[in-house]
Amino acid sequence: MIRISNIIIRDDISDDEIFNLVIKKHHIKLTDVIDWHISKKSIDARKKDDVHYNYSIDIKVKNEHKYSKFSHVKEPIFPNFIAKHSFKTPPLIVGSGPAGLFCALTLVEHGIKPIIIEQGKAVEDRIKDIEEFQKNRKLNVNSNVQFGEGGAGTFSDGKLTTGINSPFCKKVLQNFVKFGAPDEILYLSKPHIGTDNLIKIIGNIRKFIISKGGHFLFNTKVIDFEIQNNQIYGVITQNVLDGKVDKISANHVILAIGHSSRDTFKKIYEKGFLIEKKNFSVGVRIEHLQSDINLAQYGNTTKLKLPPADYKLAYHSPSGRSCYTFCMCPGGVVMASSSEFNTIVTNGMSNFARDNINANSALLVSVTPDDFEDSSPLAGMYFQKDLEERAFVLGGSNYNAPIQRVEDFIYNRKSSFFGKVKPSYLPDVTFSNLNEILPDYISDTLKDGILYFDTKLKGFADSDSLLTGLETRSSSPIRILRNEILQSNIRGVYPCGEGAGYAGGIMSASVDGIKCAISLITMQKNMIIFI
Repeated sequence: MIRISNIIIRDDISDDEIFNLVIKKHHIKLTDVIDWHISKKSIDARKKDDVHYNYSIDIKVKNEHKYSKFSHVKEPIFPNFIAKHSFKTPPLIVGSGPAGLFCALTLVEHGIKPIIIEQGKAVEDRIKDIEEFQKNRKLNVNSNVQFGEGGAGTFSDGKLTTGINSPFCKKVLQNFVKFGAPDEILYLSKPHIGTDNLIKIIGNIRKFIISKGGHFLFNTKVIDFEIQNNQIYGVITQNVLDGKVDKISANHVILAIGHSSRDTFKKIYEKGFLIEKKNFSVGVRIEHLQSDINLAQYGNTTKLKLPPADYKLAYHSPSGRSCYTFCMCPGGVVMASSSEFNTIVTNGMSNFARDNINANSALLVSVTPDDFEDSSPLAGMYFQKDLEERAFVLGGSNYNAPIQRVEDFIYNRKSSFFGKVKPSYLPDVTFSNLNEILPDYISDTLKDGILYFDTKLKGFADSDSLLTGLETRSSSPIRILRNEILQSNIRGVYPCGEGAGYAGGIMSASVDGIKCAISLITMQKNMIIFI
């Protein structure tokens, strides 16, 4: 297969027209073409008077030696296993976020029938609990933006960008397409699915897993672990609806628990799992008009029908701290994301069309274990919770989020009106001064970052831009230690994904789920495979 890159397109034309232009320009005979597909599509907006698309196209050709001047590429080859395994008990997967679902997918594809335990509800029912919180302030602590089928990423933007370099990234994208995602995620430089599509896709993944013999236990929380001689023998569960307690025997447990599983973090620490505190970030959600972000990124001369613009910005303070944007949601909303009573947590969400009036992004400052009050591995978790409780009080103790105009935040004064940017957060917001609840080192770094970002993205520090507090769940505050075969110090337990401290987003969590499944399979067969 040959790859032709740096294909500049300045007009809105079809993919077939692009292909025809390419083979004509490069003198590729149509009779030699077996198949072709777009391998990459990105927007180049560095020059506002020449915003254009940049494509790469892969073409499978006959007589490939005739086209030696082009780059040659091969599709990644994934490990293939014999689907015969001797598990005394079905593997348990705790959590049905991206890590848990892709671990389960990998297992059932190789003849293994796991049990997936999820304290929240199936995604279709989970939506109702989220809407109930937004409309009536009734929080279900087991089924919300953080907990439930699909994990926290379901109600974000469905971003599939990642900083990791793994052949399994392609497999994750292919699986998403298989279960209903648009084909374009296979080649867009910044692919996203959107929450509206993710809800359907996750349901399709569940149905496939069940069709292959997998089993889901929703509304079921793991409350304890049965461990003997440093080996897992089972888990104790509780039905969150009726309180019934059961034991499930298991010699293999995948801990794909998500970054907000504080009760489980406490329990595994109590049971002797080796964990450590780690760096993470906290901050706020910043909202602008999407039209202002489009203008800043694209200018006003292009005639291309471009998607809503995004951005990714970073600032490194002389103090040594970093301020950066994260999980930017074009045309999205700020989500109420609490998972514990009397706390405020925010996140961002977009549907596939990204057609709401505001853009929002996390605006975060790095924190380290040196910022926590004690040496406990759980100190970062309590640091998060303290900030969330302060935000709840500042917002009025009724699940209103504290909110502030950027100008007022910089001048350390409580806001009293909205300008051109109106808040998207539900159930509601309260005018506040976020400086009152943030440590000075976070407030000061946020202010410096906002002003610096305005030099990179015109209008970022617009007076009427809004800051909604707080965003505290950017990543897990702990890491569950694991060895080279991805097992914890408790034999048979595989810490997995974002909650265990080994991923940051849908893509990397999904890949880690695949890797943990492969490790379980290969160790069960007394094989070792490098992944």
